[in-house]
Amino acid sequence: MSDETITEILPPIRHWPALDLNGVDFDPVLTELMREGPLTRIRLPHGEGWAWLVTRYDDVRTVAEDPRFSREAVIDQPVTRLAPHCVPRRGSVAFLDPPHHTRLRRSVAAAFSAEGVERVREKSRRMLDDLVDELLQDGPPADLTAAVLSPFPVAVLCELMGVPAADRHAMHAWARLILSPSHGARAGERAMDEMGAYFADLIGLRESGTGEDVACLLGAAVGRGEVTPEEAAGLAVRLQIGGAAVTDNSGQLFHLLLTRPGLAERLRAEPEIRPRAVEELLRYIPHRNTVGSARIALEDVGIRGVRIRAGDAVYVSYLSANRDPDVFPYPETIDFSRSPDPHLSFGCGPHHCPGGTLARLVTGLLVEALLDRVPGLRPAVPPEQVPFRKGTSIRGPEALPVTW
Repeated sequence: MSDETITEILPPIRHWPALDLNGVDFDPVLTELMREGPLTRIRLPHGEGWAWLVTRYDDVRTVAEDPRFSREAVIDQPVTRLAPHCVPRRGSVAFLDPPHHTRLRRSVAAAFSAEGVERVREKSRRMLDDLVDELLQDGPPADLTAAVLSPFPVAVLCELMGVPAADRHAMHAWARLILSPSHGARAGERAMDEMGAYFADLIGLRESGTGEDVACLLGAAVGRGEVTPEEAAGLAVRLQIGGAAVTDNSGQLFHLLLTRPGLAERLRAEPEIRPRAVEELLRYIPHRNTVGSARIALEDVGIRGVRIRAGDAVYVSYLSANRDPDVFPYPETIDFSRSPDPHLSFGCGPHHCPGGTLARLVTGLLVEALLDRVPGLRPAVPPEQVPFRKGTSIRGPEALPVTW
């Protein structure tokens, strides 16, 4: 793009509050920002200054995949951000660039591959069957979140991570504190430190092990000198936190299915379309509030006729990318026949979520078990009475009252 095609006129800075939204309501501020232009400028509730927001699908991919936009540079530059805590930590895999980022991710890639996730499928199915058995035995009404949607993803993730069953509750509690700004910076930082210390001990015990779970893989990598103990513990924390989001995504998905019963009825009647339907639901669900982590432009870059200058902070919105009408015709419509469906719910580029395959496994098993084994499953309260989590970066119902 030549300098002649680039405008030097900066758009106004828009304040973007972290709204507590219910159900699958799409953030009205993000809707306005999408309409205002492919690139806008935003100020989030915390941090300093302003940042560019990129909303179009192709531009989101460009920024996420282009090495000229650095996560690591965020460490040395205060930026506007959603949460008062979770300030970038030096050495964290979330704020590394290749090749160091690639080195760390490679150490656990086998666990999150299709083969690695398939390894836990049958045990996951048995754990889910046990939870549904208990749900049916206890009878309606029930809180689907507490009974199934929260314990099941945590159990599967802990199985993949190598966390003993007795420690699952602690993992879930730590993750909630880290993901919820409403608990305050001190609580979030303390939870991150405690989870890090836990994984440091667990990985240290597995250095001579030969297992296929994440703790064993990290222990072996430390033993070979490929990663440091601190890097291994930090990576484990990031993976555990990221996986915790599956609970909230599952809650939103079932809230959607139960409040639009035609969707659930079709999935019961046509089980063969479920994998494709899960992809469409993952595209449609607004899984987080505002945006995730920023990047810093390492040099001047032109996007859509706008000059992003070296040193500028840049955010991408995967939510808006998933609603780009140039890629997803009629994006506000849930279309189980949509094909292709190249959504970015798990991100893209070097920092894409490694747990995408695991999330698909968990979601697919939940849809199968709850729709087939509890055919009369329906809401026990009106949709507006379903309480959604407040003050958290990942959206989802705090409870999902159901009957059958």
